[in-house]
Amino acid sequence: MTQRAKAKKSIKGKTSLVEIAWEVCNQVGGIYTVIRSKVPTMVKDWGDDYLLLGPNVHPNVNSDFEVDSSSNSPIAKIVGELNEMGWGVQSGSWLVSGRPSTVLFNPQSVMDKLADIKYFYWQNHHISFNQHDPLMDQVLAFGFMVKEFLSRYARLCLEEDKDLIAHCHEWMAGTAIPDLRKEQIPVQTIFTTHATLLGRYLAMNDPFFYDHLPFLDWESEAKKFNIEPTAKLERACAHGANVFTTVSEVTAKECVHLLGRSPDAILPNGLNIERFSVLHEVQNLHHTYKERIEHFVMGHFFQSYTFDLKNTLYFFTSGRFEYKNKGYDLTLEALARLNHMMKEQGIDKTVVMFFVTKQPYTSINQDVLTSRAVLEEIDHNCDAIMKQVKERLFQAAATNTDHRLPGLNEMVDDYWRLRYRRTIQSWKSDRLPSVVTHNLSHDSEDPVLNFLRNANLLNHEGDKVKVVYHPDFIASTSPLFGMDYGQFVRGCHLGIFPSYYEPWGYTPVECLARGVSAVTSDLSGFGNYVKNIKKGNEAHGMYLIERENHDFHSSAEQLANKLLQFVTTTSKNRIQSRNKAEDLSEEFDWKNLVRHYNEAYEKALNYHPAKK
Repeated sequence: MTQRAKAKKSIKGKTSLVEIAWEVCNQVGGIYTVIRSKVPTMVKDWGDDYLLLGPNVHPNVNSDFEVDSSSNSPIAKIVGELNEMGWGVQSGSWLVSGRPSTVLFNPQSVMDKLADIKYFYWQNHHISFNQHDPLMDQVLAFGFMVKEFLSRYARLCLEEDKDLIAHCHEWMAGTAIPDLRKEQIPVQTIFTTHATLLGRYLAMNDPFFYDHLPFLDWESEAKKFNIEPTAKLERACAHGANVFTTVSEVTAKECVHLLGRSPDAILPNGLNIERFSVLHEVQNLHHTYKERIEHFVMGHFFQSYTFDLKNTLYFFTSGRFEYKNKGYDLTLEALARLNHMMKEQGIDKTVVMFFVTKQPYTSINQDVLTSRAVLEEIDHNCDAIMKQVKERLFQAAATNTDHRLPGLNEMVDDYWRLRYRRTIQSWKSDRLPSVVTHNLSHDSEDPVLNFLRNANLLNHEGDKVKVVYHPDFIASTSPLFGMDYGQFVRGCHLGIFPSYYEPWGYTPVECLARGVSAVTSDLSGFGNYVKNIKKGNEAHGMYLIERENHDFHSSAEQLANKLLQFVTTTSKNRIQSRNKAEDLSEEFDWKNLVRHYNEAYEKALNYHPAKK
């Protein structure tokens, strides 16, 4: 029997599990992916003993949540009791794979109690919430409602001789933990921090964050960034929980110094990995979506000059706009060096690099839109000409007696020849292709654009590395790409994510799951984890950049050399790597990683204060 099966056997049927996250039915960050992708595995393992709790704050929650008002389950009865008190609570199902039982709380319905909530938090836990912060008000109100729900649910579990585990993700979902602990409510609590709040602030502002980490005074640093109440709340959750966990060894070190408690377990993040029954399907999908990317590239670049698409590779990076934390600075530096090396070595290939992130903008660049529209018109003209040629060629075949192949001019009307020529002439331009696809609200202050200007990496015809900066997330409704993010990833050749601060990092896993090679760093939780896996190597599409104990320029040189290595590899090797990348991705399937969660739940059930 596997370790996972043993863990489940010992608690199945005798324990109810409640997971609490701000991201339940609320797509606001990476934890949403963690919870949502894990649901099918959890429902399969836990059945009716699995429940999710989340806040009803998302304006589109109705499209993700189905209310069940007819249920007579114990959960529905508790929800009914809370509603009789005037609270806004709904029970039903989250409309994702697995359809998990879900309860949503509307924090606004208890805002009349906010003053008391804050007072008792200060009295019981010595945390003062004096500043007006609408988000913190919602978080505290949500925690108050969750605590009351869990108190009632715990009584039901006692009557049924069952244990109750409450697993809270991040401080926004963990505010009930200190009160549950103080009031000795029979709930075994687990708190998972996916990234410490203070760590994120420090990493963005301190280029030597990891060197300084052991010597930092967390309280003075929290005051400096004006996040003292939140930092104290996060510490209270970490210390109040029976079992404290985080997502990687990288973040575990951070927790020791900034939260004052060493994690009891590491819970790495996974995905639902779907494999194809035949290998060539991976390659077929890559070609399908690469053609769509090529269509964009032609519209964006070929107005000014052309290059051989058969010898073009598509690289990308994506995520929140954290210039240093996400490694955008290192990526740009490496691209500039790669451009120079490819020119020097006369490499007859082109790299198109996409930066896909979220930045404030006013509109899509009109020149970019117009160029794409004119290319669509050329495409329409070609379709019309092909239709006419086919009709007349067929007629000629049926009527000609000399079997002569008619000339093209005989098969195409002057109208279409002239229209085709004029459309192309109106499209061609002498200006350089735009680096950014949108009109940024703060163009002169944008660090990506400023680097490209200073490095003169501005899409000159002679550049081997071209850059497309897309300051909006890619979706099927985008007028520029017309496909969703997953399809875009499949069409690319390499994802680049050499993060400086990344507690886990889903993007490389998403690449591997789609058969796309990826670059990560040993300072990301994922990179730190994958380097200890046998398949976590370049043959399986995984490139690791060493950033721990390395300065910026040596890491940039490493990355530039890795990119050059990828550019010069053969097409055959890239196809082999594409198939092997999927093999590596299976290591991160929830069916394999959920064992870490089950082990943490066992620890919670066996928890004794003296053992902390």
